[in-house]
Amino acid sequence: MSVVRRRAKEPTMVYRAFVAVRYVVTIGALVFLAGIWIRGVGQLATYLSIVSAGLVIALQDSVSNMAGFLFIVWRKPFKLGDRIEITGIQGDVIDIRIFQFTVVEVGNWVDADQSTGRIVHIPNSKVMVEATANYTTGFEYIWNEVPVLVTFESNWREAKAILQRIAAEHCEQFTPEAERQIRKAAQRYMIIAGKLTPIVYTSVKDSGVLVTLRYLTLARTRRGTE
Repeated sequence: MSVVRRRAKEPTMVYRAFVAVRYVVTIGALVFLAGIWIRGVGQLATYLSIVSAGLVIALQDSVSNMAGFLFIVWRKPFKLGDRIEITGIQGDVIDIRIFQFTVVEVGNWVDADQSTGRIVHIPNSKVMVEATANYTTGFEYIWNEVPVLVTFESNWREAKAILQRIAAEHCEQFTPEAERQIRKAAQRYMIIAGKLTPIVYTSVKDSGVLVTLRYLTLARTRRGTE
């Protein structure tokens, strides 16, 4: 500063010199600190990026399961008490949680959709990538078929008439309610209702005539109707 004082005789020149030196020092200090800060932020950003990528990989299944839970709550592909089938597992839904839902298994080695007694936990993410069949929501009835094979020597027409009488006596009671439900479901889905009353089909096989009764029944009572 002594050099400045010697070179600058006028007070104005001295003041301007001091201001210029102060600005230069301040700007230099700011540039120095900014460089340190930018390097620190860059390292922090890199660190956070690595940590975030690791967390995404580690929590991928958990995030997918939570997304599946939101899908179940929002779109309602099924609810508690529904009978569903997903990933080859069929059962009645008894619990829905953030990461998984639980069913009481039916079918498998037990015939005609009866309970196996096993509790199966299924990740929620499966509803996003697997086909889900719902046996009860929207339309509670399913088609069931009972085949009866009679020999060529037997009176297959009489067998057909017997099945038709059985269907009229025990199965047609479901038709009015089934028609009501299918009309309601048609308001949401593109469903074209066909013949809902029981019908008996016949076909020729190698060992005789196959007479098949086709009828509607509640999903949970299929075995009891056979």
